[in-house]
Amino acid sequence: MKNILVIGSTNTDMVIRVSNLPLAGQTVLGDRFQVFAGGKGANQAIAAQRAGGKVRFLTAVGNDNFGKAAIDTFATEGIDTSAVQVIDGVPTGVALIFVNHGGENCIAVAAGANAQLTPEVVDQYSQLFADVSYLLMQLETPMAAVESAVALARENDVRVILNPAPAAALSDSMLTTLFCITPNETELEALTGVEVKNVQDAADAASVLLQRGVQNVVVTMGAAGALICNSDGVHHEQAQAVKVVDTTGAGDTFNGVFTAMLAAGEHPRDAVRLAVAAASLSVQTAGVRPVA
Repeated sequence: MKNILVIGSTNTDMVIRVSNLPLAGQTVLGDRFQVFAGGKGANQAIAAQRAGGKVRFLTAVGNDNFGKAAIDTFATEGIDTSAVQVIDGVPTGVALIFVNHGGENCIAVAAGANAQLTPEVVDQYSQLFADVSYLLMQLETPMAAVESAVALARENDVRVILNPAPAAALSDSMLTTLFCITPNETELEALTGVEVKNVQDAADAASVLLQRGVQNVVVTMGAAGALICNSDGVHHEQAQAVKVVDTTGAGDTFNGVFTAMLAAGEHPRDAVRLAVAAASLSVQTAGVRPVA
């Protein structure tokens, strides 16, 4: 198993279950409130570690109870926490999440300490890139830090996997560095301008990213599974039908397991197959990692 570096966010997720997701200006009554440990970076780091990966995690948390609990969780999971930054005077990131009875959600995130994960912090830990084979990132931390990490990965021949969530404009210079990009359908539309309504649309949109220099495009498609597109062609991995309880964190589970499988030497198509199976399991339970 090759070493994995995850750079990304740590949040505390506060979840309210509702009959219907609220519209603008609308108040809805929820039937349950729960608190979960979250953040795309943290979720993906833990998923990769649980899938057998050897994970180091570069993240930033506040010097508060949420931050302390997060560090304890990472250590318990076996993740290398030597690069976790504890920021005084800034709260740990928080996500407010509504989940309807069908398992769909809407999310608002307050970055908190995640905004302090700057290029200077990434450069401070440049030695981490020397003995890792894969770098997994998302976009809940400052783009400048993501760009700095990509540059360090390029210098150290580290394969970069980018989960472009939340969606943001990406330069061609960044895209040409990526071993793999893993958008969902909405993010794929935002990145390419191609409307995605089905598998063929996803393949067409993915080809745009391949033309811009990405080596592999993996599109996560929820109940429809995932699509992998590269120079070998297009492969659609179907997901098994399951009872959906909560889709929160399913994409993070996919990305963490996918990266761990690649680090274990699996072929990308096989890594996608295993990641789809893991994501299907994750949607059958509430939240990601309950803390209250």
